Amino acid sequence: MVMEILKAEQVSFRYPEEDRDSLHELSFTIEEGEFVVLCGPSGGGKTTLLRHLKRELAPVGMFSGSLTYKGQPLPGLPAAVAAGEIGMVFQNPDAQIVMDTVWHELAFSMENLGIPPAVMRTRLAEICALFGLEPLLYQSVHELSGGQKQLLNLASVLLLQPKVLLLDEPTSQLDPVAAREFIMALQRLNEEMSVTVIISEHRLEEVLPLADRVLMLEGGRLVADASPRGFVQQAGSASLASRQAYLPAASRLYLALSTEAGTAAPENIPLTVREGKRWLLNSRAAGASVVTEAGVCANVIRDHPAANSGAGLPAVVTREASAAAPGIVTPGNAVAEPVTYPAGASGPGGPDSPVNLPAPSAEILLSCREVTFRYDKEGREVLRKLSLTLRRGELLAVMGGNGAGKSTLLHVLGGLMKPQRGKAELSKGSTTGLLAQNPLLYFSYDTVAEELRHMAQYAGASLEEAGREIDALLEVFRLRGVLQSHPHDLSGGQQQQTALAMMMLLKPDILLLDEPTKGLDPAAKDRLAALLQQLRRQGASILIVTHDVEFAAKYASRCALLFDGSITAEGAPAEFFSSNYFYTTAVNRMVRDLLPQALTIEDVIRTWSGSAPPC
Repeated sequence: MVMEILKAEQVSFRYPEEDRDSLHELSFTIEEGEFVVLCGPSGGGKTTLLRHLKRELAPVGMFSGSLTYKGQPLPGLPAAVAAGEIGMVFQNPDAQIVMDTVWHELAFSMENLGIPPAVMRTRLAEICALFGLEPLLYQSVHELSGGQKQLLNLASVLLLQPKVLLLDEPTSQLDPVAAREFIMALQRLNEEMSVTVIISEHRLEEVLPLADRVLMLEGGRLVADASPRGFVQQAGSASLASRQAYLPAASRLYLALSTEAGTAAPENIPLTVREGKRWLLNSRAAGASVVTEAGVCANVIRDHPAANSGAGLPAVVTREASAAAPGIVTPGNAVAEPVTYPAGASGPGGPDSPVNLPAPSAEILLSCREVTFRYDKEGREVLRKLSLTLRRGELLAVMGGNGAGKSTLLHVLGGLMKPQRGKAELSKGSTTGLLAQNPLLYFSYDTVAEELRHMAQYAGASLEEAGREIDALLEVFRLRGVLQSHPHDLSGGQQQQTALAMMMLLKPDILLLDEPTKGLDPAAKDRLAALLQQLRRQGASILIVTHDVEFAAKYASRCALLFDGSITAEGAPAEFFSSNYFYTTAVNRMVRDLLPQALTIEDVIRTWSGSAPPC
């Protein structure tokens, strides 16, 4: 008999001084050994729910309903049981690390529970081998990349051998290879050790095929509780089409191209790249009207949202750029031609789609030549004879493994770190705005409204100008509902959007963004992309460091790979991604035998629709 391990009955929660519930009458049961995916928009209540399931992290506020663990009320569990049997990996890796070295951090939790030293060493040996942490054992935690810190946090939790593992967007700071290995480790823990896994994620490509169930939260309410294929089938209906953005690429491509998507049996819906490729090839071989030698069914293309999408952005007024903010805008002269916020912009496929943007100019705004950087005099070279240029009007995506030096490169380009050799040069009259990986670094006040108002005033805006600009940015980033919330009480995605809005108020003409899509739901990513594309159209230059392959493939004008301290490959997205094995999109892995340079579902639709016969 399968035993229930967690149960929620009519759970509601409201943060202090808020006028709405962050969780509203949630009821669900999770059985021992289940793999559960928690998804939904930023601010929907996912992190709040996970924090309530980890008793020690439960936020302060008004709570009603009941939560039980193995039939016992969660608040009444013995401290050792609650701490040891329910483990959690945070969204922000820095918030979980308390010691100075990797070794001390790994040992910390076991020491607190009084685990004997011999047992500690045995567990350490196992976990370090599993995650490849042995070379880092005596390294300072401050020298780790964001992804390495996340792996360290997971290892620290697993050393207590928990029965339930709660994970809040754990792959958001991992490169594609590390993310795949991380998810495979979770799968092994779930299958071989029967650890119950509850994982909150926006990137469902890898985790949805492993799940037993999908729970979706919107506005604090449980709006879906289904099997993965049942969830896909629900998303195929017209009334729930907004959920398609959360699906794996294979499922989204199936729903976009299949004329039988609404009536197909759940077992026939593809979830993985292998299943998606098999469906495409079988459809083509069978001569189906969906995928033919000539292309796809014309009415499918015409009716698909990606063919006619347009997500409007509100107006944001123009204002002259002003004084630089320490740590955010590089010292320099005023912006020669100030960047304005968009008066209107379209989503993917609209007039501001990358395929319709003007080509970047030849003017170089930012460059580095033969740059070498190390943190310690005797330490390794993080950057080694690295050369890179950023031209006016382009969006350059820099990718690479965890610890490759991507964040270091941004800090060198932003003038916050000085290389030992080589030089980073900023064109005369230009300023750079840097969005660091941790948005909490930008918060100094008690509410989002105060943060935005003080930043606008610091940038030199009048009260009237500040009000108009802030009002417009609230629409772009959907922050109006959290204006009176403390920044630390926001979801990770909302924190990211708040920090980005603060930086935008300074009107830099060069944006340096470190993992800008981290924590963002699909709709928020599209709004961010529309804003960045409009800024490009106005002459802004953008460099993003990202592990989000799908975002880079869809919106970047140029991509570069950082490896062994230098740029080893760069080019337009189609050429850059189509030759890669891991650093490419799921769509490309599915269709590269048919369309070698197609990276997104929109690429497939555009390519095939040009010659599609009527159905």
